[in-house]
Amino acid sequence: MQTEADKSAFLEVRSWWGRLLIGRRPVRTLLRVVVLIIVVFILFKFVFIGIRVRGISMEPTCHDGRIGLVNRLAYTRGKPKRGDVVAIRMAGERVMLLKRVVGLPGERVAVHRGVVFINGRKLAEPYVSEPRDLWEEPETRLGEHEYYVVGDNRSMPGRWHEHGGVDENRIAGKLLL
Repeated sequence: MQTEADKSAFLEVRSWWGRLLIGRRPVRTLLRVVVLIIVVFILFKFVFIGIRVRGISMEPTCHDGRIGLVNRLAYTRGKPKRGDVVAIRMAGERVMLLKRVVGLPGERVAVHRGVVFINGRKLAEPYVSEPRDLWEEPETRLGEHEYYVVGDNRSMPGRWHEHGGVDENRIAGKLLL
């Protein structure tokens, strides 16, 4: 029959490399590892979406090849705001576009010479790099649950951009910059 002293001696790590890797209390270390694995699983299953940026439509904010996280819970209590960089579901959970919200529900949005106008007023966009391509989009009134999104790289021709009104149900979350 084993005594308490025998059990604690069995769980004790004696070598220096064992103490370095596991510590003096292996059961406590194992418990911490299990808790950490569960927390990471929950975060990446339900809260964050890992993404890799492909393309240059969001430069200079997001460069091609950059890896980022999208917070799925960012809009559970509020709505997207002008200037937010959001992920938009295109086809399933894994195919998404990153775009900047420039127009809010109910607003009139137009693009003249690469400059965005909201309700007839020029929108200040410090995140857009110069020079701008001279693309045009006629004025559009957004619906009750619709946001106007566009990439930051306005030096690209307008026909290369995916932009326009997006229903709020397609917004997967906010990019953590």
